[in-house]
Amino acid sequence: MHYQTVLFDLDGTLTDPREGITRSIQFALAKLGIDEPDLTKLEHFIGPPLLQAFMQFYGFDEAKAWEAVNFYRERFKVTGLYENRVFEGVTPLLETLNGQGRQLYIATSKPWVFAREIARHFDFAKHFKVIYGSELDGTRTNKVELIAHLMAEEGLDPASTLMIGDRKHDLIGARSNGLDAAAVGYGFGSHEELSAEAPAYHFETLAELHQAFLQR
Repeated sequence: MHYQTVLFDLDGTLTDPREGITRSIQFALAKLGIDEPDLTKLEHFIGPPLLQAFMQFYGFDEAKAWEAVNFYRERFKVTGLYENRVFEGVTPLLETLNGQGRQLYIATSKPWVFAREIARHFDFAKHFKVIYGSELDGTRTNKVELIAHLMAEEGLDPASTLMIGDRKHDLIGARSNGLDAAAVGYGFGSHEELSAEAPAYHFETLAELHQAFLQR
């Protein structure tokens, strides 16, 4: 793996945010009169931009979807943010990459204000040069736009940059910006979803991903 720069998705790639996200979605739906007792049915909200997800999965128009997003944030920013855990093996991987002199960034469709607090709280912010995310008004929730913005801001060369993520949005964002992508199978995207985007690499486990970086 020759890449000098590595971009990481956050949810499902570095951390397992399942509890915090699904409980905050459940809270938002309840505020809108929708009862969903089964949190596993809300896991498809992990990864895609929330506004579009509410519109897609519940048929909300944009105004109602924004209402749902705001209810979601009401709980997430206080509680859901911390109902999260770093995947086992992430810290050694980041330490290896830092030790190899690579530049690391986070590229998440989650608002950067939340992403940076998660990275601070769980003590992995120190491994990254900059943490990029969307704005609270929805700007750059699209991974294509987010990665384009990051690449331009940092003056990065697509040929020496790799995007790592667990959903199709990460792989599409990378491809659209001329980057190679590595799909990871331990997150929230199915094998079918990821394979359909034909990523340059597909690692089922964090250990496999780590091993690939040790083989320079």
